[in-house]
Amino acid sequence: MNHPDYYRTMVRYNQWMNGKIYACCAQLSDGDRKADRGAFFKSIHATLNHLLYGDRVWVCRLSHQPCPNLGQDLYADFDELYQARTEMDTALIDWVATFTPAWLAQSFEYTSNIDRQVRRLPIWLLVTHLFNHQTHHRGQVTTLLCQLGIDPGPTDLPWLPLV
Repeated sequence: MNHPDYYRTMVRYNQWMNGKIYACCAQLSDGDRKADRGAFFKSIHATLNHLLYGDRVWVCRLSHQPCPNLGQDLYADFDELYQARTEMDTALIDWVATFTPAWLAQSFEYTSNIDRQVRRLPIWLLVTHLFNHQTHHRGQVTTLLCQLGIDPGPTDLPWLPLV
């Protein structure tokens, strides 16, 4: 799976879905966004923070940039989090535009922040993980929103607006 067009589609899907999810979340009070709802990261807000954290870590790693010890809760303020998400989505689009099949096919070595183990995997797999990770946690947020009576509408890739 090392064709750059796949990742160009996924980065557009990511931006589209983040826009939909954040618009839905903006309808909630801060207390509702931060309430422990029994999700893996407890709240909607914490899950959104985790998504941004994960994106930053993977882009730093794969771009050979130093990864600051970011921590999980990047932004307590929703508007700041929303702005940072928008900026990250734009940065991801620019980053994905640089992908080539040769780069994606390369092997990449990193040390996990979770278990401190060194892993060596193909870049295409790690970039695929970045997008899979986003979809996984946005699905959790979508469920929490639906439980609060907010329907984000179609979320499947075939509904991605054509550009």
